Amino acid sequence: MTVPFFPLREAIHKQTAKEMIRDKIVSLIASGILQVGDELPGERELADMLLVSRETVRGAIQRLAGEGIVQVSQGARTRVTNLNVDVGKQRIGVTNPNAINGYSLEAVRTARLLVETAVVEDATLRLSPAGVKSLEYSLEAQQLASNDPVRFLICDREFHLTVYYATENRLLADFVVDLYTHMMVQRRLAIAKPGVIEQSLVDHRHIVVCLRDRDPKAVANAFRQHIHHVYST
Repeated sequence: MTVPFFPLREAIHKQTAKEMIRDKIVSLIASGILQVGDELPGERELADMLLVSRETVRGAIQRLAGEGIVQVSQGARTRVTNLNVDVGKQRIGVTNPNAINGYSLEAVRTARLLVETAVVEDATLRLSPAGVKSLEYSLEAQQLASNDPVRFLICDREFHLTVYYATENRLLADFVVDLYTHMMVQRRLAIAKPGVIEQSLVDHRHIVVCLRDRDPKAVANAFRQHIHHVYST
């Protein structure tokens, strides 16, 4: 899959593309999507997921290997080897990545329904045409990752963050990201169940259609339905 380069919305100061991808991978570890022993997707796959070049991904992985966060082996996939990294600068959100897990499932679900739907309503009218196009490419990457729960979660996170950070209110977007990370370890298990990834893909495709139509209410309703499906698993 050949994709164009789109700006990474999480950067709030000037960084090289390699630095941003390095930070993205660290934040995936901080959120619990990637854990010690997990294999990273291949360079081409990561490039497709994160909408950058293979050279950028390769440079980011080399930096992570130099820091001891991942291990690169000839003829084998790169693996996560260290969770004990300083993620303060790379963490996305406003709380410790694990703090949100102290709240009940119902409390977080209700909060997502209230806050997330407001955020995506605002984002609908602010998301750039390039942002919509990046979501369309994300759907392709998600389809290719449909047999790999960890790869799919990486795509899923990029998809959600693209929408969240289109909103004008960065604080609310950060808060919604915290809610999104709730019980990520359990979600890694749940998403491996038959039909769960397929349902998420259906939800995401519907969300993109509503975003293309620039219909805030329809987008909010699509996210409500998606949240219901996530928590029902």
